[in-house]
Amino acid sequence: MLITEIGDRDQIAVIEDRLLVEHYITRKGAHSMVGNIYIGKVQNVLPGMEAAFIDVGRGRNAVLYAGEVSYDEELEGGRQPRIEQILKSGQNVLVQVTKDPIGGKGARLTQEISLPGRFLVLVPRSEVFGISRRLPDKERTRLKDILKNIRPPEHGVIARTASEGADAEDLKADLDRLIAEWQVIEKSSKKGKSPRVLYEEPELTIRVVRDLFTDEEFKEIVTDSPELHDRIVEYLKGVAPDLTSKVRVHTGPLGVMETYHVVEQIHKALDRKVWLPSGGYLVIDRTEAMTVVDVNTGKHVGKANLEETVTKTNLEAAQEMARQLRLRDIGGIIIVDFIDMLLEKNKQKVIDAVKTEMAQDKTRSQVFDIGPLGLLEITRKRISGGLLESFSETCPTCEGRGIILTYKL
Repeated sequence: MLITEIGDRDQIAVIEDRLLVEHYITRKGAHSMVGNIYIGKVQNVLPGMEAAFIDVGRGRNAVLYAGEVSYDEELEGGRQPRIEQILKSGQNVLVQVTKDPIGGKGARLTQEISLPGRFLVLVPRSEVFGISRRLPDKERTRLKDILKNIRPPEHGVIARTASEGADAEDLKADLDRLIAEWQVIEKSSKKGKSPRVLYEEPELTIRVVRDLFTDEEFKEIVTDSPELHDRIVEYLKGVAPDLTSKVRVHTGPLGVMETYHVVEQIHKALDRKVWLPSGGYLVIDRTEAMTVVDVNTGKHVGKANLEETVTKTNLEAAQEMARQLRLRDIGGIIIVDFIDMLLEKNKQKVIDAVKTEMAQDKTRSQVFDIGPLGLLEITRKRISGGLLESFSETCPTCEGRGIILTYKL
């Protein structure tokens, strides 16, 4: 993990085998709302949309859909009540942001609060009990036994991937910190005016270190900022002292991003066209509703026959496409137009390759089969605006259409 400062922004890159696979940057003047907890005020309820607009004190109203509204199952007889039966205009509600405002859409909210720690996630007033699916079965069994002993009856608990190898003492300390944090939030929610923020997620650098940096997956954190080094070490001392030795300051004539060839990889990741090792290429286009990835053989002519050439290109494309989705942080619906294959076994090979690569992605995704039109559908949780938005702004002339109108009046 490489971290640097650019003016008043932090930039974070995750490198695997010299390849840039994930990238995060704090935009000037922009602060993510995801994870923040607010006491909000219901502005209006729309039964036809099964949604309510909530003022959380951050400009545009946020949206709370019916499926994210908390209700007492015993009072409602176990059935899902309509949103207008639970929420009324002017009512105060405790909510958490799950998605930042994107484009013309307001922030997305939920009433199922969750507080992430280093090893665990606390889900207050819930019966949720879970363990990361990324962990091996033996480790999941070990963690399950520990959590059964330390879990409080009134709260739900989820073990994160970072909990691998953590002992009962570490997990208990993490849980105690989260419970104390929740008690402060709960107490604050019962007094004072609304709307207002009750809890804010830490700034990007600490959040990424907390969520991603584990002893098993990462070799080290390298930063060219002594101030960032001290801040990260200070955080790790409190939650994972054994990892502080893995944080070091980069020295040299070039910055950390230039030394590890991140800058040129970001430039490539901003292009529509992405070249594959064989000579084939991807074309990535984003629309309001979805992202479309087109696969082409390009310069790849193969050696044996067309089916083999096409399958090899598609397999390379599957691997690179999954990396690009992580790197560009593309979410929502993704449609991949692979080159047509005749044999079902080759189609299955490509689907399996996509699923294998997407399994490495920490952001939740789902891969569907190739349909009758030869298109593969993927959904990936949309969390932020993406890499392109971090390094660009919409052209005021064409308003993002990328064309010059040549008609004459």
